[in-house]
Amino acid sequence: MPAITFTARNIQDITKGSSQCAILPMYQQKKLSDEAQLLDDAAGGTIKAAMALGDFSGKAGESCFLPGAGGAKRLLLVGCGVRSAFDRGAAREFVRTLAKALNATQAKDAVLHAQKFEVKDASQGWLFNTIAREITRASYRYTETVSKPKQAMKLARLVVNTGDNAKAKAGQQALDSGAAMGRGINEARRLADLPGNICTPTYLAQQARKLAREHAKVSTTVLEEKKMKELGMGSLLSVTAGTDQPAKLIVMNYKGGKTGDKPYVLVGKGITFDSGGISLKPGAKMDEMKYDMGGAASVFGTLNAVVEMGLPINVVGIVAAAENMPSGGATKPGDVVTSMSGKTIEVLNTDAEGRLVLCDALTFAARFKPKVVIDIATLTGACVVALGSHATGLYANQDKLARQLLDAGDESHDRAWRMPLWDDYQKQLDTNFADVANIGGPGGGSVTAACFLARFTEDYHWAHLDIAGSAWDSAPKGATGRPVGLLTQYLMERAH
Repeated sequence: MPAITFTARNIQDITKGSSQCAILPMYQQKKLSDEAQLLDDAAGGTIKAAMALGDFSGKAGESCFLPGAGGAKRLLLVGCGVRSAFDRGAAREFVRTLAKALNATQAKDAVLHAQKFEVKDASQGWLFNTIAREITRASYRYTETVSKPKQAMKLARLVVNTGDNAKAKAGQQALDSGAAMGRGINEARRLADLPGNICTPTYLAQQARKLAREHAKVSTTVLEEKKMKELGMGSLLSVTAGTDQPAKLIVMNYKGGKTGDKPYVLVGKGITFDSGGISLKPGAKMDEMKYDMGGAASVFGTLNAVVEMGLPINVVGIVAAAENMPSGGATKPGDVVTSMSGKTIEVLNTDAEGRLVLCDALTFAARFKPKVVIDIATLTGACVVALGSHATGLYANQDKLARQLLDAGDESHDRAWRMPLWDDYQKQLDTNFADVANIGGPGGGSVTAACFLARFTEDYHWAHLDIAGSAWDSAPKGATGRPVGLLTQYLMERAH
C-alpha cells in the first residue's frame, strides 16, 4: 500500500493554488464561515445552493462533493455538527466521515482548510495526529492472497492548511507522528490478517530480520528451539510439541535512547494458529484463530511506528511465536512442564497455551533489566465476555504504570479498562501436582490468566493487555491493529 504524504502549510489565499480537492469543514450554522464564503464566491454560490436544496446542512456525518472553485477541481464539504459541541468525539466522527469520502473519490491530492478548525477539549496537535492516523488507517487494504483486491485509496497527498507559519511547524510534527502510528496499526493488521499457512513463526522471524536490515538502530536475534531448551523454556516448548512448525523466540532491540537507559520491553503472544491442541476447539470460527498472534502483530506494529518516528528511547520487542496443534507428540491435559523460571506447571487445558509461551518470554525479559514490561495477548475468551470488543483488559502490578497506559488509551482512543489483580484469585491456580495450574476454573478466567502471568513478573514493573476482544472484528472479518495506538502513544509520552 503506497503511503499517504501529509503536509502542514500556511496558505493565505485559499481560492488560489491548484489541487484536485479542497476540503472544507463546516459547522451546522446558517451563516457561512469566512473561508466558506470565499470558496462559495469563487464557486459561483454552489455551497449556498447545496444548503438551500437541503443537500448539505453541516450535521455530523454529512459530506457533499461539489464542482471545483478557484484552483481546486472539486469541493468536499464535511459536516462538523454544532460548533459549541465539537469535542474529541465529534472530531473523530468528522475524521471518519472525511476518510470515507476520500475513499470514494478519485482525487490524488487534497487540501484541508483547517486554519480555524478547533476542538474544544483538545489541542490542534491532537486533531492533526488523529487526522493523519485515521486517514492512514482508512487506506488499509488486504491484498496478499486475493487476485483482485479492493480498489486502493487514490489519495497520495493531503495538505493541511494551518493559516499560520508557527502552527504549520507544530502541525507537521503532529501529522508525522499520526501517520507513523497509522502505518504501525496497518502493519499489525497486515500480519494478523495473513492466513496461518503463510504467517508462521518462521515468517514472523523473517519479518523481524527484515526490520533490522532496514533500520540501523534495530538488531534482531531469533532463538531456535534448541536454544530455548538449553534455557529451560519447557513451558513454551510444551505448546509447540504437537506441530511441525518450529517455534521461534524473536527479540527485536531498538536502541534509540542512550546506551545506559533501561528499555521498555513489549512481549507479544505469537500463536500463529491455535487449534486448542488436545483440548481441541469447536470447529465454528476456528479459522479466526489465525488472529491468536494479535499480540505479536501489535509488537511489530508498535516497533515500526517507534522506529519511523525515531523516538529517543530504547525498546525491546519480544515475540513468543509458536503453533498449537494436536498430534501424537502434543502436550496432554494433566502433563506437568517446567518453565524457565524453575516453576512447574500442570497443564490442565492445552487451549490455555498463550500463558504458557508468555511466562517463559516474561522470564527471559528480565535479562534486559527493563524499565517496564508490557505483554500483549489475545489471551482469554473470558475477557470478551467481561468487556466486549470496545475495551482492552488491563492488568498491572504498579498503579502508576496502569494509569499511564489508561491515559495513553484515552488520548489515542484505543481504550483499556483496568481489571483486578488481587491475591484472592491466586488460590484458583492451586494444584496438588505442580507449583501452579494453567487454568483457574470457570470464574474470572481473564483475571486468573493474569494472575498466572503475575507469578513470573514479580521482579519488575509489569502490565498485561488482554486484547482477545479488541484485536479483530468478526463481521466484517478483519484485524483492528489494536493496541498499537495505545502502546505508541504511551511510548511517545515517555520519550518527551
